[in-house]
Amino acid sequence: MTITITAFERSPDRGRGLARDMRVRWALEEVGEPYEVRLVSFAKLREPAHLSRQPFGQIPTYEEGDLALFESGAIVFHIAERHAGLLPEGANARARAIAWMFAALNTMEPPIFDRALAAILERNEPWYEQRLHSLELTIGKRLTDLSRRLGDAEWLDGAFSAGDLLMVTVLLRLKGSALLDDYPNLLAYLARGEARPAYKRAFAAQLAVFTAASAG
Repeated sequence: MTITITAFERSPDRGRGLARDMRVRWALEEVGEPYEVRLVSFAKLREPAHLSRQPFGQIPTYEEGDLALFESGAIVFHIAERHAGLLPEGANARARAIAWMFAALNTMEPPIFDRALAAILERNEPWYEQRLHSLELTIGKRLTDLSRRLGDAEWLDGAFSAGDLLMVTVLLRLKGSALLDDYPNLLAYLARGEARPAYKRAFAAQLAVFTAASAG
């Protein structure tokens, strides 16, 4: 059964690999599973056909046979459970890797994503600077804790796992900002993620969509 995922027809991230289909593409590349992509416009996100797969009108979705999934974390978890390479075999190590998946999405991502969203939607509001300061304080605390835990290790808990995959995609939203400057081990961690062949293939595939849309 061919796996089909959805992605933006014209991604607002301008091909930087930040749209959440990137996580799913990367996971599928890591486990060596081929997939097809159904590109959707912003208008189609609200059409019944897409809402039947993603009730909140977002991307990505995942279809395989009679299974349809939404939420990028849930999709990555499904891929990791079904295929070797993204979760350890040992029960305790597996549980820890799953905990890191939740940490990436529930602890690290909310203030990082809110910061990016505020810069787009709230920049001209009188409270913007105060909100930005508050978000960056929270992000700084989270980065300090993560940096201390990672230390000099290559990955979060032994071998590369789905926890690292999600954590890297979350932290990449801060790439180029000054927020990461005080954490050389996290910068090196991101570089290791981006250097993985599976990441490079996924990034190239997502960038090709944006490039083609821009040329058209």
